[in-house]
Order: sequence, then structure tokens, then C-alpha cells
Amino acid sequence: MGLILVVLLLALLLGSLGFALHVLWVIAAIVFVGWLIGFGIRMGEGSRWYRW
Repeated sequence: MGLILVVLLLALLLGSLGFALHVLWVIAAIVFVGWLIGFGIRMGEGSRWYRW
């Protein structure tokens, strides 16, 4: 019984970790697309659109 609980807990942990990593990839893709759009819009103006 204890082994079954350990396997189920491990599966739950790995499943939630995979979901969290998927969400982070989606957020990173959205930020990257926003950066590309901003870069393309400001490219025609000839000025830097970032602050650093």
C-alpha cells in the first residue's frame, strides 16, 4: 500500500511540474512575441525602444 502511495505522489509531483513548465514556456513565448512586435514598430523610427 505504501509503495502505491509513493508512486501516485511521484506521478502527481511530476505531472504538476510538467504543467508548471508548460505554463512558463507559454509565458516566455508571449513575452518574446511582444518584444518582437515592439522591436519591429520602433525599428522604423531609428531610436532605441529599450531603456538599458
